Amino acid sequence: MQIAKLRSVLHAWQVPTACLLLVFSATVAAQAQPQNAKNAKPPAPAAAKNRPAAPTKMVLESKAMDLLKATSERLAAAKSMTFTAVASYEFPSQLGPPILYTVRYDVAMQRPDKLRVVIPGDGPVSEFYYDGKTMMAYAPAENLVAVADAPPTIDAALKAAFVNADIFYPFTDLLVADPYVAMTNGAILAFYIGPSGEVGGVKTEMLAWANPDVFLQIWIGADDKLPRRVRAVYSADPLNMRHQLDISNWQLDPVLPADTFTSEKARSAEPMKFARPANAAPAGMKPIGMTRPSKATPTQPAAKTP
Repeated sequence: MQIAKLRSVLHAWQVPTACLLLVFSATVAAQAQPQNAKNAKPPAPAAAKNRPAAPTKMVLESKAMDLLKATSERLAAAKSMTFTAVASYEFPSQLGPPILYTVRYDVAMQRPDKLRVVIPGDGPVSEFYYDGKTMMAYAPAENLVAVADAPPTIDAALKAAFVNADIFYPFTDLLVADPYVAMTNGAILAFYIGPSGEVGGVKTEMLAWANPDVFLQIWIGADDKLPRRVRAVYSADPLNMRHQLDISNWQLDPVLPADTFTSEKARSAEPMKFARPANAAPAGMKPIGMTRPSKATPTQPAAKTP
C-alpha cells in the first residue's frame, strides 16, 4: 500500500497511530541522514515540527469501484444462492490481547422474498426463516421462537429485523437486490491493493473500501467475481477490534425445495416477543446500507404467536 494511502486511512479514522508514526518517522530520518555530518541541515524550528501535516485527499479509484460493481452484478443476477459464511470477531480480554470468537452461518436465499440463515454452533444455535409473509427467529436449545409479520421483499425484511430486533448478519449487504448501492453507500475511499492466491483456494483481487463508519479490506474472486473474504474495523470501536468474514461453498441459482424457508418445528416452539435483545451489538457493527432509528416507530411489525 502506498504511504499516502496509508496516512489518509489513519487520518480518517483517528486510530491510535503514535507508535506507527514514530517508527515511520525514525525510518525516514535514518534513510535521510547524510553521510557527511558537515552537510547536515540544522533541525527545523519547534513550531514547524509541531505543525500538523495536511490530510491526504480521499480517492475512489475506478479499478476498485469496478471490482465492487462486478461482484455486485454477479450477486444481483442470481435468482437464488447458498453459501457458508464464517465470521471471526475480536473481543477484548482482561489480559490485554483480544480473544477471537467465530460464528458459522449456513445461508439459503431465493429472490425476491425468501431467506434462511442457520447458525449451527460455536455459540448459541439459532435459525432464521423468512417466507415472504412472516419471519421467525428460533432458538432450538431453548425451544423458543419469535414470529413477526414481515414485508414482501428480502431487503425490507432484513431492515425490519435489524430495526426491531437487532437481527443482522455480516453478509446482509450481499443479499439485497442491489448490492452495489449497499456496498458503495457513503463511500469516501476505495483503492486497489493487488492480487492474492491464498484466500478460499482461488485467485482473488484485493481492494480497500471505507465510509465514515467502517474500513474494509475485501478479497474478490479474480474469475468468478464472488466475495471470498472481508475484514472490517469500525470507527465507533475505540479498541479497533478486527472482524473477518470468510465466504465459501458458493452456489448460484440452485433449485431449492419449497420447505427450505420455513420450519414446522420452529413454529411449534414456545413463543417469545420479537424485540431487541438486552445486550447490545459490538461497537459500530451494523449492515453498511442500514441505519437504526433512535426510537421505535409505529411501522414496526407486530409480534405474534405461531
